Amino acid sequence: MAATDTVLSRRALNRATLARQFLLQRVDRPVTEVVDHLVGLQAQTTHTWYVGLQSRIEGLDPHTVGGMLTDGELVRLPLMRSTLHLVTPRDCRLLRATVQEAIARDLARSSHGKATAGVDLDAVVDAGRALLDKRPLTPSELGARLAERWTDVPANDLAYVVRCLLPTVQVPPRGVWGASGAPALAPADTWTGLPMDSEPDPDTLVLRYLAAFGPATVRDVQAWSGLTRLRGVVDRLRERLVVLRGEDGAELFDLPDAPRPGPDAAAPVRFLYDFDNLLRGHADRSRVISAEGLGRITSRNGMPPATVLVDGEVRAAWRVVRERGRAALEVIPFAPIGDTDRGEVEAEGLRLLGFLVPDHEGHEVRLARSA
Repeated sequence: MAATDTVLSRRALNRATLARQFLLQRVDRPVTEVVDHLVGLQAQTTHTWYVGLQSRIEGLDPHTVGGMLTDGELVRLPLMRSTLHLVTPRDCRLLRATVQEAIARDLARSSHGKATAGVDLDAVVDAGRALLDKRPLTPSELGARLAERWTDVPANDLAYVVRCLLPTVQVPPRGVWGASGAPALAPADTWTGLPMDSEPDPDTLVLRYLAAFGPATVRDVQAWSGLTRLRGVVDRLRERLVVLRGEDGAELFDLPDAPRPGPDAAAPVRFLYDFDNLLRGHADRSRVISAEGLGRITSRNGMPPATVLVDGEVRAAWRVVRERGRAALEVIPFAPIGDTDRGEVEAEGLRLLGFLVPDHEGHEVRLARSA
């Protein structure tokens, strides 16, 4: 498809992305369908990602989602950016082959890669597979068993090699709502009953990314996926895409029929979890957060705060405080919030508290002074 002269303002770009992320209006769709559309949810924490589904799906029951993990309808494994993602078994096999290159690169550049330099990594993976075929093991257990053979290599580094080079899932009860459990690993193909794809498919990955995060630049899709050298892939797909322009003149690629509702579309208040991919899906995140706001959520320990969308942009952080049978949701604005938006923040916050802590008798939303 030929390029157009259409220039998308930052606000129009914001609304287009929020529409694809189901953040302009909750949807009444099956959980697996939403997870597939979003190309997974970052899920390195055990439970905060449930908020990512609650903010997008009407009437979500977290216990139902937890049951889907237990039954194998959803799985958690390292994927984009080598971080744990929640996906369906189908995407477990399709996506891992495509992003495996980036995961292997992460290993090579890490301290774990340096510690295992000169080690036969294929042999480590084979040994790890043999151990995990017997029963799920935590990384500590797996590393300790591998260190019996590779006595001069730290156990945690050996376990990380298996984590990066053998597709493994974290098995329940880890990640199940209301439950806890050690991060035990099992081979992905054994757990899902599906063979892992051996051939990467970057074309499909780019198209699905645009459906969930577009319009976007090549740099955006690379930042989200962890892959490099995707310019050639996008050029190969160019005739199937519409090419727009951002306010800075950058090429924005998109699917022809993807929603672009326009800058005046209403954007309701939504609460995002700490690792929501909306804030990790682009190299240039200015469509959803200002430079000042980005500075406020950047943390030295790698654990960002959960945030609040007001008029489509990140305008506050939030946390839940439990006190003597009561639960309060504290909202910390980055700048003063007007009365109309304040009322919407309180209403949506109460809805979130009802989801997170339904057993507490009293719910309260507290808006602090702007930080």
